[in-house]
Amino acid sequence: MLDLYGRGWQMLEGGLVTVQLCLTVLPFMIVIGLLGASAKLSRYRTLRVIGESYTVLIRGIPELLVILLIYFGGTIAVQSLAELISGEETRVDIPAFWSGVAALALVQGAFASEVFRAAMQSIPVGQIEAATACGMTPMQIFMRIKLPQLWRFALPGLNNLFQVLIKDTALISVVGVEEIMRKAAIGAGTEKAPFTFYLVAMLMFLSFTTVSLLVFNYLEKRAARGVARA
Repeated sequence: MLDLYGRGWQMLEGGLVTVQLCLTVLPFMIVIGLLGASAKLSRYRTLRVIGESYTVLIRGIPELLVILLIYFGGTIAVQSLAELISGEETRVDIPAFWSGVAALALVQGAFASEVFRAAMQSIPVGQIEAATACGMTPMQIFMRIKLPQLWRFALPGLNNLFQVLIKDTALISVVGVEEIMRKAAIGAGTEKAPFTFYLVAMLMFLSFTTVSLLVFNYLEKRAARGVARA
């Protein structure tokens, strides 16, 4: 019982895959969020429309559906493109892990764009005007004025998104990625002990979210150093 009927190591392997998913999605989520926020705040109407359309579309679709569309639709699209280029029938298989990464990055990136948009708008306008008066280009203003302060305002929202991301990795099990829930389901079905395996899965997710919460709380305090509190 203590070693989960000999499947304890399999559950640990599933936990490692879950951690790999989260850490792989995180940088993509941040980059997509920054691009989406920049587009929504752009002075160009076309970019604003693209940014708004992306967030409205992705946030309005169930995450599970996005995963299935990326996994099955993406495979068909890449295969059709390969056949078009090569001129002959080609079989292409997109790894389930990277399909899951792409789907979660798109979904969480849409929410992150709102977090970054609000963070950008929290930066005092006077600083932007002063930088413009000094002759800084928009890129210089972003890199030297906005970005250093952005994290202080965005970290609380990113903390919430990362908590959701950890739990959303369970959805990737539907395309065969052997993360925690997939391993738990296999163990529960094989050993006829669903309560035991799902309880362990719950405790593993809870431990991951607790650790991430502590890390983000530390980052928030560090980002707020030297800032006067009301």
